[in-house]
Amino acid sequence: MPFALLKDRALISVSGPDAEHFLQNILTTDLDTLSPGEAKPGALLAPQGKILFDFLISRASENDFRLECRADIAEDFVRRLMLYRLRAKAEIAKQDQTLVTVAWGDDSTASLSDSTKLTDARFRDVAVRRVYSGAAGDGDAEAWQALRIANGIAESGSDYQLGDAFPHDVLLDETGGIGFKKGCYVGQEVVSRMQHRGTARRRVLIAAAAGSLPPAGTEVTVNGRPVGILGSVSGGRGLAIARIDRVKAALDACDAIMAGETAIILAIPAWAKFTLPRDTVSAEEA
Repeated sequence: MPFALLKDRALISVSGPDAEHFLQNILTTDLDTLSPGEAKPGALLAPQGKILFDFLISRASENDFRLECRADIAEDFVRRLMLYRLRAKAEIAKQDQTLVTVAWGDDSTASLSDSTKLTDARFRDVAVRRVYSGAAGDGDAEAWQALRIANGIAESGSDYQLGDAFPHDVLLDETGGIGFKKGCYVGQEVVSRMQHRGTARRRVLIAAAAGSLPPAGTEVTVNGRPVGILGSVSGGRGLAIARIDRVKAALDACDAIMAGETAIILAIPAWAKFTLPRDTVSAEEA
């Protein structure tokens, strides 16, 4: 059964009688809908609505939460959480020597020996499990990246930079990472306005080429004008965060979409509900 040991991940624990109330008031994820055995995506935003930290959150036990994030941002994330804690009765700490393993497929628990197996709620068309312990070997990191790409699952660092993307840009509104029915949280006004006005223009799309794609960070263009940026790449497939109005205009005009010097096709992930806009930008605006 395919699996991968993710060596670049870390766990932060938030526990105590006020832990859930504290997190519910600052994170995009609606913890009222977070079930035991589930890992849901989310973000801590700047007041202007852009993502400062992204993560997967799960319940360790009553009043005890785990936030899985990139290892290189974990210490900064802990410090930011502590700034918001104020008088809340919640303990915040980075866990030591955490190992994160993912497995996928028809029996995605076969390779995982730990008793705590979490369903990665971002994936709709394939069963993905996460466990916070090691596995028998490193597994196949390239296969894991290819799976993420095939399912349109973007992550910071690989696909976008923190502080430079709104939750809608990276499909948190579609993967359960935003609670639209919960109360206020940091950056909520901007996110809510984008949702209700339908003004999200940048979206994660799946890029495909006849040959190999150029590396992450390559600009995606139409007639020399920028449309987006290429993110994670695996052979001839990759992720791109692109202006969907400009992509629609290119498709309508039968203009080539390029990643560097490589012609590509951009497609909406099969499970996603958003569509290309009816109204497109003019050539001058593009």
